[in-house]
Amino acid sequence: MSESSEQQRPPHGSAPRNPDLFRAEPVSFVRRGNRLQGRRASAWERNAEQYVIEPPRKIADTSVADDFQLDPAEAFGRTAPLIVEIGTGLGECIANAAKDDPERNYLAVEVYRPGLAQLMLKVESFGITNVRAVQANAPEVLDVMLDENSADEIWIFFSDPWHKPRHHKRRLIKASFLDKVSRVLKPEGTLRLATDWSNYAEQMREVLEAHPDFENQHPGNLSGEESNLTKVRRDGMEGFDPEPDFIDVQGGWAPRFERRILTSFEGKALKAGRLVFDLAYTRIG
Repeated sequence: MSESSEQQRPPHGSAPRNPDLFRAEPVSFVRRGNRLQGRRASAWERNAEQYVIEPPRKIADTSVADDFQLDPAEAFGRTAPLIVEIGTGLGECIANAAKDDPERNYLAVEVYRPGLAQLMLKVESFGITNVRAVQANAPEVLDVMLDENSADEIWIFFSDPWHKPRHHKRRLIKASFLDKVSRVLKPEGTLRLATDWSNYAEQMREVLEAHPDFENQHPGNLSGEESNLTKVRRDGMEGFDPEPDFIDVQGGWAPRFERRILTSFEGKALKAGRLVFDLAYTRIG
């Protein structure tokens, strides 16, 4: 029996559940509080009407109705190249990128309202107008809300690694999700990723190398002794047993993306002794 069927099976003795109330795949996030307080609440009240897109919902407060499609020209008040960041956290990266790059439009996709409220604080502080935000589940944004070939770049930085093997199915980066990314990304558009966990980095690289719509922008780069994967395995980082003879012969890692600022999240990872892996792929399909 498929996972979705298991999710739809009602408890013993209960009436059948409506399949429309269940997503086809497990979501890549866990529910957290949406309550806003203090400066975040005030920033949301002042800015949400102008900068936050409120799609009609299908199921939960992070879902997107099947008939909703965003018109970027209307949403941003202009036509410009579109950058989509999935999982914006506290908005540090996208806000700074938009500030330094006013000629492009930036769409923040995030499931946690407090993070988007923090982004509103930054938008207000920077005095920028080229950012819009939506509180929504990323696969639904890519399936429904955004049109085909509408994004010039899609960024996914530090998505949840879901460490336990039984939770790997919840990881965002997998073949089915890349199909959705390919639909929205323009031909020759760029998908950028970063993670601070080597196991997830290897999975990202594996599924992207196998996907027919994507081509590595840095094949063979940072392999061997220069690879962070080599360092992690040899030194027994992240809880691995040291493997003195391990070498990452494949490489393919991107240099650090110059417009990805050092966020508080990444700073904590580096302070904890973890290494960061960047990947960049071109949509060729």
